[in-house]
Amino acid sequence: MEAGANEAGRLNAAVLAVGRARDRAAFQALFDHFAPRVKGYLMRLGAGNAVAEDLAQEALLTVWRKAALFDPAKASASTWIFTIARNLRIDAIRKERRPELDPNDAALLPQAERAADETMAWAEAEDRLRAALAELPREQAEIIELSFLAEKPHSRIANELGLPLGTVKSRIRLAMARLRVALGDGT
Repeated sequence: MEAGANEAGRLNAAVLAVGRARDRAAFQALFDHFAPRVKGYLMRLGAGNAVAEDLAQEALLTVWRKAALFDPAKASASTWIFTIARNLRIDAIRKERRPELDPNDAALLPQAERAADETMAWAEAEDRLRAALAELPREQAEIIELSFLAEKPHSRIANELGLPLGTVKSRIRLAMARLRVALGDGT
């Protein structure tokens, strides 16, 4: 038991030396001791050989950078280092599940501005549509707004308004026919 306590004390002291004085010899000792153990641990967590190697190196680099934060009263050097490795593995899994965005994806590119005449045509069409909607009977206009503007399914509209589903569908059909005539699309 004393050999294990001595080993833990030696490892704790090495981390503290790295944190206080950037002691390269102490870090080399930590690296030699932990690198193969951390890699094996990461492989047991499901990382492939290359990923485990990269994560083990990243974990030990984190030890170098953050050794000043190590507190032996809270955890042993082993616990602290293996926790860093486990967290890096979790982050790697999350990154695999959430691929990086492609900056050239068309959905992410800003839309090209419309030409002035096209913008005017859209504005005129929108004004005609608003006027045509205002001319609909209130019951039909309400269902059109719920269906197309609020994007609610017909069954939900029927439940919300306390109407049979067939009534909702027939009001939508009647309203659409009136809108086509009002907008000049009699087809």
